This record gives sequence, C-alpha cells and structure tokens, in this order.
Amino acid sequence: MNQEDINTLRETVISVLKTIYDPEIPLDIWTLHLVYGVDVDADGNVKIVMTVTAPNCPVAEVLPAEVKQKVEAIMGVRKADVELTFDPVWSIDMLTDEAKAELGLDGDYNYSPSDFLY
Repeated sequence: MNQEDINTLRETVISVLKTIYDPEIPLDIWTLHLVYGVDVDADGNVKIVMTVTAPNCPVAEVLPAEVKQKVEAIMGVRKADVELTFDPVWSIDMLTDEAKAELGLDGDYNYSPSDFLY
C-alpha cells in the first residue's frame, strides 16, 4: 500500500468513527475528541488510541469493541488494534466551540468533568 492508499484508508476509518456515538452524549466519538490517534500502516493495520468520557464510564468495554468491529469491517483494513487510555483524561475543554454549542454548553457556565459522570 502506498502513502496515498494509506491516507485514503485513514480518512475512511475517520469517516466510520464519525458514525459511532457515545450513548449518553448525542455526538459521535470523533467530534467528542474521544479518539486521540488513528494510525494506518502499509499492510492495512490500524491502531486507534481512544478514551471515554470518564474512567467509570459504563461503555468503557463496549465502545472500544464497537470501534474495533466497525473498523475491521472496512475494506482494506487487515486488523484493528484499539487502545483505551486515560492519558490525558478527557474533559469538555477538548470540545470545539461548535460541539459545545450543539450540546448547549456555550455560555458562561463553568463545567467540570463531574458534569459528565454517569
């Protein structure tokens, strides 16, 4: 696989990640910035580093498995490795202004990570 193919496959992976939603927050995991990294090698192996909104998140096991399943279903992907990390810990500060507005988080209210605990 050449660099152009790798870049195209990476963009396809990102498109698929944008179809996977956090069950508690009505935004996809890409927009929520739960995905910290997507790497694709020349053999079609994909490595995804991601997090969840809180360490005690009830989907901490389910969400990475869903990501792995959907990414491995992409033509050209040989294998997907999904690593769950809490470094850095996710916070609403990682959201774009557009994402905050969509969630109704724009304005002067100061949010803390505990606002997103289950």
